[in-house]
Amino acid sequence: MTVRRRMWPIIARREFVERVRDRGFQVSTAITLVLLTGVIVISAAFNRPTSFDLAVVGEGSDALGAQVRVAAAALGVEVVVHELADEAEARRAVDAGESDAALVDAAEILVRADPPDQLVGLIQAVSVRERSRRALITAGLTPEEVDAALLQAGLPVHALEPVDARSRETATVVFVGVLLLYGQLFAYGYWVASGVVEEKSSRVVEVLLATVRPSHLLRGKILGIGLLGLGQLLLIGLVGLFASSAVGSLDFPSGAVATIGLVLGWFILGFFFYASLFAVAGSIVTRQEDLQTTMTPLTILILGSFFIGLTATSNPDSTLATVASLLPFSSPLVMPTRIALGEAATWEVVASVAISVGATAAVIPIATTIYSRALLRPGRVRIRQVLRPDAG
Repeated sequence: MTVRRRMWPIIARREFVERVRDRGFQVSTAITLVLLTGVIVISAAFNRPTSFDLAVVGEGSDALGAQVRVAAAALGVEVVVHELADEAEARRAVDAGESDAALVDAAEILVRADPPDQLVGLIQAVSVRERSRRALITAGLTPEEVDAALLQAGLPVHALEPVDARSRETATVVFVGVLLLYGQLFAYGYWVASGVVEEKSSRVVEVLLATVRPSHLLRGKILGIGLLGLGQLLLIGLVGLFASSAVGSLDFPSGAVATIGLVLGWFILGFFFYASLFAVAGSIVTRQEDLQTTMTPLTILILGSFFIGLTATSNPDSTLATVASLLPFSSPLVMPTRIALGEAATWEVVASVAISVGATAAVIPIATTIYSRALLRPGRVRIRQVLRPDAG
């Protein structure tokens, strides 16, 4: 009896080690990490402030270019100003694409083809202000009076629903987290189901059941694969966090760390619920070809929950998101989003966790019964048959 009690940790270790050594798992993990890092680096490159190169030539152009640079900086735009020797060199720089535009004698703007609207708009605004300044001085006003009239502060902007930079960043991290949760729940749930079918079709399970109880076999399989999924999620989260911090796309890493913790916690809750159901889907068939049919209801549940989770990233307080965050099959993909975005009340979080744990506790004995009774039955097994009192 003692040996039997200790078998499920051994089975869990075996499942974990065998999956880690699998070449396909190693390659897919490496590809995922490379793609994630690439997306983060590319996104950071495209999200950087717009930068322009402005060539200036002739009297007054350098002073005007300096004012353009200051005005652009106030708008979060970088303008690099280069002073060139003559107009011919400025034309060559613009034609070669070395400069986005050239300011000639503070009176003419040269562009190659399509004018960069933001840069040209800045030059025009600064030029109009400077010409207005000169005209007012010519009309008899002192430079101080002109500056007091022209250098007015911009209008204040008040947002009815201000967007917090931290919330925007958290929403991005949550969006990625929902994608990862969907992939992990489905992929590792499928591993549980396909592993059951493989053992059943090869009749290896008959040998295992000679020394291991069916419940221990199921428990060890789910635990081993679940730990592997949790470890892979943690690795992906850490790599993504370090890559984002390295390229400067995350200004608030602490928020990202908390979101990663939420994703890991809800993966645990969701995986044990779904893994039990996937084990049932695998135990009632004997061929991999038939597995897709029995997995269809679970696939629809996860896919529907995934889409609700995506919509929750933009509307976390909707009725659909609120209800879905309390249901055990959809809460792993919805509740982390609502928590991270600050839209979930404490009682909702507690209720969601309690419902998920309670549902899992109710599903596992039923799944174990079906799994135990269906493992040694040949062909397609109906769940009704194995749940009958006289089926054991």
